[in-house]
Amino acid sequence: MTTNRDRQRAAARARLEREMADRAEKSRHRRRRNTTIAVGAGSLVVLLGVAWLVVALTGDDKTSTEAGANPSATATPANCTWLPLVDPSASPKPEIPKEVKDVGTPPTSGEPRTGTQLMTLDTTVGTIKIEMDTAHAPCAAASFTYLSGKKFFDNTKCHRLVTQNIYVLQCGDPSGTSLGGPTYRYAEENLPTGRRPAYTEGMVAMAKTQDPNSTGSQFFIVYKDIESLSADYTVVGKVTEGLDLVKKVAEAGVVPDASADPNSPASEGAPKTEVLIKTLTVGPPTP
Repeated sequence: MTTNRDRQRAAARARLEREMADRAEKSRHRRRRNTTIAVGAGSLVVLLGVAWLVVALTGDDKTSTEAGANPSATATPANCTWLPLVDPSASPKPEIPKEVKDVGTPPTSGEPRTGTQLMTLDTTVGTIKIEMDTAHAPCAAASFTYLSGKKFFDNTKCHRLVTQNIYVLQCGDPSGTSLGGPTYRYAEENLPTGRRPAYTEGMVAMAKTQDPNSTGSQFFIVYKDIESLSADYTVVGKVTEGLDLVKKVAEAGVVPDASADPNSPASEGAPKTEVLIKTLTVGPPTP
């Protein structure tokens, strides 16, 4: 026969086991949420068998709590290295996927590394202006400058809106499929390590796969503080005009997926209010 003490011990063990199981499930849920910004090009990496190169990051940085300024001790690359999406040494050489737009690669040196640059998106919902942090995200800024000069972003749609847990409008894929981008990738920089939340309202950051050195052309605008996203995505700058437009797009919701539960409101997909980037331009660096 069990004693009261035995029953108390058994109950305590059961409570502890339930708590541990609950914590493990919450941890798995957080990890799943943290991967939802990943660029669809991650599947291309698997299909093409691309081995991403490892880039050693060196340099100094400063810290700040302002959105768009460097909030961490993440080193800024001394040089911008543009990594090929398709391994040029592979034989036979894999074909570039149809979702990828080949406009060459930015210069390997000479990019501005001080001050800021103004990026202007002329869209179908209005003008959105973004102050890029050229001092702390020089490679991201250099990539935007180069691609904008090639009209890479012109007449492209912001293809993804998320309205639960992660609050972003994602753009920068010419194919509109989430699989597209340029023929190069580059290393992450200006990560908001140690900041909680890492990504706050008005920030603009770069999408990537779960692999390092996989930043491309896709970017996301944060329209509400995100508590659940890990500091894995380059902060390129902050919205200085037009954040209200992004919020209105978010309020309108997303287009339901055909396979989704019709009784549950959709929280991720193409925005109901189409956001077409008619032109994307980048101004010169300012102190």
